Amino acid sequence: MVKRVAVLAILATACAAGNQHLETRVDNLATELDKMRREIDELRRQIASELARVQQGPRDAQLAGRLDELSRRLDQLAARNPAPRAPRVEPDRAQVYAISIDGYPSHGPADAKVTMVVMRDYACPFCDRSRATLDDLRTKYGGDLRIVYRNMIVHPQLATAGALAACAAARQGQFDAIDAALWKGFAARTFDEHKAGSDACWTTAEGCAVALGYARDAHLKLDRFKADMRSCQADVQADMRELVGFAIGSTPSFFINGRYMVGAAPIDAFATLIDEELAKATQRIQAGTPKAAYYKTWVLGKGLTRVDPAAAAPAPAPAPPGNGS
Repeated sequence: MVKRVAVLAILATACAAGNQHLETRVDNLATELDKMRREIDELRRQIASELARVQQGPRDAQLAGRLDELSRRLDQLAARNPAPRAPRVEPDRAQVYAISIDGYPSHGPADAKVTMVVMRDYACPFCDRSRATLDDLRTKYGGDLRIVYRNMIVHPQLATAGALAACAAARQGQFDAIDAALWKGFAARTFDEHKAGSDACWTTAEGCAVALGYARDAHLKLDRFKADMRSCQADVQADMRELVGFAIGSTPSFFINGRYMVGAAPIDAFATLIDEELAKATQRIQAGTPKAAYYKTWVLGKGLTRVDPAAAAPAPAPAPPGNGS
């Protein structure tokens, strides 16, 4: 009996040791998988940052294409990983972020109580879909809402020329005309004709034929328009650098008095957040904040100036199609 107990004790010890070894191996594997997911996410951030930095000349357009290909390869690598991916970092929706607005095209009065900053890409179908919602919001809130438009290029081969054309048109006070034409062209698929190919049409003496057609229809000064498309590269790159610092990686994205939203959401989702910010602004203005200084005081003056990836909120699980590009 004593021998049987001793044998059972030995077996139990061996089993425990085996289980502990197996658990250690599982823990090590989980650690490695988590490390790989972090590396993938870090590469994604580096790619987004590089796209924001590169110059848009002929050679750099080719580099942008290579970065797109690297991003697709990372997608394939992540898809082969059977473990859940680490959550994508996004701005914390409970925080206020100091998103700059000066010098960008906008609709609505400068002293509106609520300012919505919209990040769009001219090759993003959900950005196009959100335009009707933005029009409805302008009707609903009138002078209480200002909408500011900024570039966040996530499809550099398709959307760079459009962003530069919109910037050049804004310099001649015709942003609305070119913006509408760009979206109409995108819907009709003629947008592909001015994509950022290896020749980067805006760098050539002839310029971008499709964009120039839109500018001609809007009665813009064409020589100035071509020159401005080239010089607008610096503005677009500055846009991208700032927005990458706020962990913006998809479009459409929005900041409503500095509070983050993403995706082509229904109007009620926007209205909920706008109503919160409108009530807050009304109270603060009644308490003494000058209406014309509200955004500068409460958003730019008190908001966070970037997203710290180590402390940022994880993005929620992917939603059904229609919530970002």
